[in-house]
Amino acid sequence: MAAAEQDLLEDTIQAVRRRDRRFSRNAYYFVLDALDFTMSNLGREKMTGEDRHVGGRELLAGIKDYAADQFGPMAEVVFARWGVRAPADFGEIVFNLIDAELLSRRPTDSRLDFVDGFDFRTVFAEKHRQSLDRIATR
Repeated sequence: MAAAEQDLLEDTIQAVRRRDRRFSRNAYYFVLDALDFTMSNLGREKMTGEDRHVGGRELLAGIKDYAADQFGPMAEVVFARWGVRAPADFGEIVFNLIDAELLSRRPTDSRLDFVDGFDFRTVFAEKHRQSLDRIATR
């Protein structure tokens, strides 16, 4: 990303945070990175228009996997530090980014897509256990 684009993104996220102080700027950047991660995993990064769209449930699954990769068992702690306490908070972040015109939405997209997505503690503890199991069997 060019410096001017990065500055514009930072300015936009700062404006979003002036309207909604619940979440840190890192949470917004994380969601954008998790979206790129999800699109890549779904093979949509080179698509255009509606074919490129990632729904809330798909994004939430990508957030879970990306967080596990990035933070391992500390993901829940990182999220809490950012003000993210439940998957529904990611819906709030996404819709703040939509309102700021950094993301787009379909008419069927809803904040409800992020409700009851997964339990942070359970998911990240299980992913950590799986990692330890893989290491132990090598």
